[in-house]
Amino acid sequence: MDNAVTAKKKWWTGGHSPFNVSYGKLMMWYFLISDAFTFGALLISYGTQRFMAEGWPDPNVVFHSFPFMGHANLPLVFVSLMTFILIMSSVTMVLAVNAGHYMDKKAVVKWLSLTIVGGIMFLGCQAWEWTHLHEVGAWWGRNPFPNADGTAAISTNFVDFFFTITGFHGLHVTSGVVLNIIVLINVLKGTYEHRGHYEMVEKVGLYWHFVDLVWVFVFTCFYLL
Repeated sequence: MDNAVTAKKKWWTGGHSPFNVSYGKLMMWYFLISDAFTFGALLISYGTQRFMAEGWPDPNVVFHSFPFMGHANLPLVFVSLMTFILIMSSVTMVLAVNAGHYMDKKAVVKWLSLTIVGGIMFLGCQAWEWTHLHEVGAWWGRNPFPNADGTAAISTNFVDFFFTITGFHGLHVTSGVVLNIIVLINVLKGTYEHRGHYEMVEKVGLYWHFVDLVWVFVFTCFYLL
């Protein structure tokens, strides 16, 4: 009878259990879910204002500049470069995590370093974009851009949401870069080799991929719609 009860409680008999997740990784997932709600609320609020407004700026007009190109009209080229950089940093993060699975310290250092460089480059691009927009008169409470139909803008919702949401995302990228630097230092010190696993690289990787995924939605809402 005892054997029968024990057999009924055995839920998994093949390979690694899908429920066998470490406490740290589970907590990271909980954090990312709660953070997704925050970004979701912000983007839904933006979408509500965007489609209820009678007029809205044309992103091809707002985002047409490129560093060191003077007055060249290059709609969305710069933000496309920013997006490419962030996506490539996600690829290098995947390679770092994969190297960690094989306990390849040298490869983890290489790919994690490239991820950090990509994050810093993205932040530099975002800093330039914010500076340029501020120079043309855009800031919280100030909207110098006409509506797509040529009428004067009577609302600052576009710039208010833009700086708030992209700033919030930029804060997440900054946090991700700092976390990656801390993890890289520990990799160089041999901390994870001593532990026998590189799970911390994977946990930070989850956060980095989340930041990249959120940018896809931010890019779509502000630069394409």
